[in-house]
Amino acid sequence: MLAFVHSYYSLRYGTLSPEELVAEAKKNGYTALALTDINATSGVFPFVQACVAQGIEPVVGIEFRVGNCWVYTGIAQNQEGFRELNEFLSGYLLQHQQVPETPPAFQQVVIIYPFARAKESVQPLRENEYVGVRPQELNQLLFSDLRKKKNVRLMLYPLFTCKNQEGEALHRHLRAIDHNILLSQLDHSHGLAHEPCFQTVHHLQKQVSHYPELLNCNEQLAKEAVFSFDFKKRRNKLYFTTCAQEDIVLLKKLALDGATRRYGGGNKVARQRVLHELDIIAKLEFGAYFLITEDVISYAKKRNFYHIGRGSGANSVVAYCLGITDVDPIELDLYFERFLNPKRTSPPDFDIDFSWDERDEVLDYIFKRYGREHTALMGAMVTFQQSSILRELGKVYGLPKTELDALVEQPQAPSNANHLTKEIFRYGQLLTDFPNVRSIHAGGVLISEDSIYNYTALDMPPKGLPTAQWDMYVAESIGFEKLDILSQRGIGHIKECVQLVQQNRGIKVDAHEVAKFKQDEKVKEQLRSGDTIGCFYIESPAMRGLLKKLRCNHYLSLVAASSIIRPGVAKSGMMKAYIERFHHPEKIQHLHPVMAEQLGETYGVMVYQEDVLKVCHHFAGLDLADADVLRRGMSGKYRSKAEFQKLVDKFFDNCRAKGYPEHITKEVWRQVESFAGYSFSKAHSASFAVESYQSLFLKTYYPLEFMVAVINNFGGFYRTWVYVQQTQKAGGTLHLPCVNQSTYYTSLSGTDVFLGLVHIQNLEQKVACKIVAEREENGPYTCLEEFIRRTQISLEQLLVLIRIQALRFTNKGKKNLLWEAHLQLGHKVKAQSTELLFQTPTKTFTLPTLTHTVIEDVYDEMELLGFPVTCTYFDLLKTAERGDVPARDLRAFVEQKVRMMGVLVATKYVRTVRGDIMQFGTFLDAAGDFFDTVHFPQTLKAWPFKGNGVYLLLGKVVEEFEFPSMEVEKMVKLPFQQDPRY
Repeated sequence: MLAFVHSYYSLRYGTLSPEELVAEAKKNGYTALALTDINATSGVFPFVQACVAQGIEPVVGIEFRVGNCWVYTGIAQNQEGFRELNEFLSGYLLQHQQVPETPPAFQQVVIIYPFARAKESVQPLRENEYVGVRPQELNQLLFSDLRKKKNVRLMLYPLFTCKNQEGEALHRHLRAIDHNILLSQLDHSHGLAHEPCFQTVHHLQKQVSHYPELLNCNEQLAKEAVFSFDFKKRRNKLYFTTCAQEDIVLLKKLALDGATRRYGGGNKVARQRVLHELDIIAKLEFGAYFLITEDVISYAKKRNFYHIGRGSGANSVVAYCLGITDVDPIELDLYFERFLNPKRTSPPDFDIDFSWDERDEVLDYIFKRYGREHTALMGAMVTFQQSSILRELGKVYGLPKTELDALVEQPQAPSNANHLTKEIFRYGQLLTDFPNVRSIHAGGVLISEDSIYNYTALDMPPKGLPTAQWDMYVAESIGFEKLDILSQRGIGHIKECVQLVQQNRGIKVDAHEVAKFKQDEKVKEQLRSGDTIGCFYIESPAMRGLLKKLRCNHYLSLVAASSIIRPGVAKSGMMKAYIERFHHPEKIQHLHPVMAEQLGETYGVMVYQEDVLKVCHHFAGLDLADADVLRRGMSGKYRSKAEFQKLVDKFFDNCRAKGYPEHITKEVWRQVESFAGYSFSKAHSASFAVESYQSLFLKTYYPLEFMVAVINNFGGFYRTWVYVQQTQKAGGTLHLPCVNQSTYYTSLSGTDVFLGLVHIQNLEQKVACKIVAEREENGPYTCLEEFIRRTQISLEQLLVLIRIQALRFTNKGKKNLLWEAHLQLGHKVKAQSTELLFQTPTKTFTLPTLTHTVIEDVYDEMELLGFPVTCTYFDLLKTAERGDVPARDLRAFVEQKVRMMGVLVATKYVRTVRGDIMQFGTFLDAAGDFFDTVHFPQTLKAWPFKGNGVYLLLGKVVEEFEFPSMEVEKMVKLPFQQDPRY
């Protein structure tokens, strides 16, 4: 008998995973199972794998619904039928339309209509169409004339989605969440399943014994519609040219040409490495994947788009020679096998970063170049997690907002314990990790050989492109390699800085001359000083501190720093060990000469994933492919435990054969095992470091242009005001937004920096753009009246501009302008929309003398920009105190207690081993220099942070590896002068 099921990929409806459904079906005696999720095919492939494992015949289809109404179900008779269903559903999902009441004439699909709908319909059924009768509808069949109609074929349609009564209750909770209503408000109009719990085959056979034709149709479908799928076959576009051989010929030509360009004509090592990689690429048939990636990069270069190639793909010399990455694997001793080897169980992928404002054009090119029939973005699943679960369940139980907020913030607080929260926690535990919303992967792109509809229906997310309904894990399991086309703001500010330098100084800079940047002494000193605000990946307080502690002044040390700053390495204590060994190399004791030889660059500390490969290969004698499989196994990414254990045994057997003492082998293995799970690819770190050097070079030589570019790209660790402050520190003369000088974004002329209109809160984008466009077309504005006439601005928007002094070209005071604005626009119903033939002079009025203070202006700036420009935060204080010690002199006061004042820039909290919260702070002093603070739990409880502002701090100056900070004993937020506007 065939049962039909909904999995939890029927979002906010189903209660079981595909694997759980198959196990439950097996337990209840079913030999075939049909997955028919609602308007989705997300769970098909995990379902098919589970069926094969359990010996159940898999059948796949889609239940089509309009709102909460089931209109029909489509069952694929084979893979072509699955494609038909996916293509049909996608056509409506991509247009955000409802499926039609009547399906098209499918070729390889069986359609099943609801019994309730069929009773009312007079439309004759096609040959491939049936009426589904649920077990609970059998009694209705007795009194129905459907059995008498010759063209109506009836089929037993048992549909399940729950295991038991608890599952049915969970289903009700999900429906209430979906409709954002109380549990008590639920009824069958909200799409509730009727009798959704599994019944045994034996029980159903007894029920249907008087209707043999229903069971016959059911069993016939089970035989005819079994879905088979080859999970070992590769699904990506197979050839870039016409065949694999031609792909390799082309790839070899491009790679060797690139090797000459990168390494010169006579570099035998590079040529040998390229040929070695090409041999593996050919054997694994990955030529097209490299060529497609190179094609995307070539298009971007033609459009003068900046890119960064990173990820494990940067381990490939072929990728380096093709220009996909700018990381030299030979210089860094990177293994290609970390990226691609014959024993890798999962496909590799390239990560290509583009500027945030250019990525969409690159994606558009890929879709047009390779066709929408074959291209899709990778999907992702947003799952129910702790805070979202509590909030959603709290709403369906009717908790007031105050109680709901308290529950989310402190779920275990005694005050939150009652009969309702007990139920919330009970069902919340069941909901954890359930799919909640289909979303989009950060950058994954799929390019298939066959139609993409062979594998998935497609969604259309807001502002997106056609997107697969399953995630990267399913993609990997069915043989897809994704190409990651990512966006980031760091590339945007590099690109814009280069443009600004050309415009402002007439100097042409090539930001890709990374080899030159690495040797530049000024850049090295900038790196060592930790003055890296705005620079990609190396601007956070923790990273700037690490750069100083490591006296980081060259590329390899930056690569190491980029890796050991990662949470796993830092948390394990390996970061501290690395710094200590850097400062005291004479104290290093290596376990074995091989460890000293292979880990000498990192002072005997494993810092990268490649270090695991080195140790397993050179110490234990595993080949590089086996070593990478072992590494992946320890990081939880290798599925075969038996194969993994064989390699562990091989590691120890090889070490015994080499005659190593057992205790040495065990200790090396312990280090490898404990490290591999959280390690970071050296190629990844090296890619980050390349981009960091590009930022660093621009910041060193063109600091003003660099900071303006950072401001305009709205990306980075800090808020905008910090970058504005750094712009002033770099020598910029900062000006408030001005309708006659500012553009939409912040602009630079010489050393004059005009903040862009984009920074004015409450100013509409269309208004800001119109102001700039009108000025560029017809010249500067000359007076308030003319400005109003030319821009057709509303009173509300005009008042915003006046308050921020954007109309200061009129040479009139702010309050006078406010009066005039109200006089001219205060009583107008509609602004004049056409040019007047004759301009009549406006009546002038004599106003009394109006006064205002600088403090008023500053409060307007803080309200409308988010930060002061006319003065600093310190100038707003009631006190003239500025602390006893400036940040630049902190090292002179180590182990002394000092008072300092600083404006809060950032905080970071961590939990101690006892679970208490401690925090780290970053401040700017009155001179604009950074200093860092440590706040231990007891101090933090007595003297907590109280939001943004200027703080007076008392504490002891401490130093770690030449990096000073303050251990705070007392801290108080200082009051500002009163806002005179109120």
